[in-house]
Amino acid sequence: MGTQHIISIGDFDRDGIDRLLDHAGQIDKKKFDPDALAGKILAVLFFEPSTRTRMSFESAIARLGGTSISVGSVDACSMAKGETLADTIRVVSGYADAIVIRHPKEGAARLAAEFSTVPVINAGDGAGQHPSQTLLDLYTIRQSMPIDGIDIALVGDLRYGRTAHSLASALSLYNARLHTVSPNGLELPQTLAAKLRDRGMEIIEHDDIREVIPDVDVLYVTRIQRERFPDSASYFNVSSSNRITPELLEGARKHLIVLHPLPRVDEIDPRVDNSPHAKYFEQSRNGVPMRMAMLLQVLQ
Repeated sequence: MGTQHIISIGDFDRDGIDRLLDHAGQIDKKKFDPDALAGKILAVLFFEPSTRTRMSFESAIARLGGTSISVGSVDACSMAKGETLADTIRVVSGYADAIVIRHPKEGAARLAAEFSTVPVINAGDGAGQHPSQTLLDLYTIRQSMPIDGIDIALVGDLRYGRTAHSLASALSLYNARLHTVSPNGLELPQTLAAKLRDRGMEIIEHDDIREVIPDVDVLYVTRIQRERFPDSASYFNVSSSNRITPELLEGARKHLIVLHPLPRVDEIDPRVDNSPHAKYFEQSRNGVPMRMAMLLQVLQ
C-alpha cells in the first residue's frame, strides 16, 4: 500500500469521513492510547500565519506521545534562499514521519505529496482545500444534530474561502441543502457550484442574510477579507450588512448553531458568544481530537 496523504476532502467517501468522525468521538471520550505515536515526529511546515490549525496539530501529536518539528517561519528556512518547495519536501520527509503543510498557493499540498516519502496532510493551500477544518466542522455539527439533510447557510467570502469550499463539497455527500450569502464578486465559484449541483445538491443564493435565518440549521460564517475591497467604506458597508447579532438570531430555529473557522474580525457580534447558538469556540477545540484521529490514520 502506498503512502497515505490527506490533501482534499474529496479524497474521502462518506464512509471514510464517518469513520474519522467516529474515531474523533472516541478520542474525545479519552478512549485512546497516549503512547500510540511514541517516537513519531510530525514536521509542521506553515508558510502562512496560523494559530488554531498549527497549535492543534502540535497538541494532537503531543497527546499521542509524538513530537513536532518546524522551521519557525518562512524567513528562517532555505526557501528564503530560493530552494524549491519540492526540494524542501524531499529534505524534510527524511527528518519526519509525516508532514502537515500550509501554503499560500493552491495545489502546493498536492505537489508536496508527489515529492514526499512520508504522509502529507494539507492544512490549507491558498483558496483551495482545508480538509482537517472541514472534518472538525462536520464533527461539531454532528455533536448537535444528524448531518444528513441539514439546511446550512454559508456567509461571507465564498470565492476565496477554502473552508467554505471544502465544507460544501463534503456536505454534498450528506444530502444537505446549501444557502449562500456573499458580497458581489465573492460568490461561490461557478465551477464548484456546478460540480455540487451535478452531485444533486440544491444551492439557493440569497441577497439578504435575514432571508435565511428562519430556515437553516447551521449558520457558517467566514471572514470577509478587507484587502479584497478598494476602500474601507466599501468593506464596512458589506461586512456590517452580514453581521451576526443576537437581534438577528431572534427568529432562528431553536437548535440553530453558529460556526466560524476563526479568526473573526467583526462579522459576529461578541454578544453572540453567550448565546446557546454559538458553537465556534467548541468548534475550535474540536480540532484536537479530530486531528488526533487524522494523525493516527496516516501514521499507524
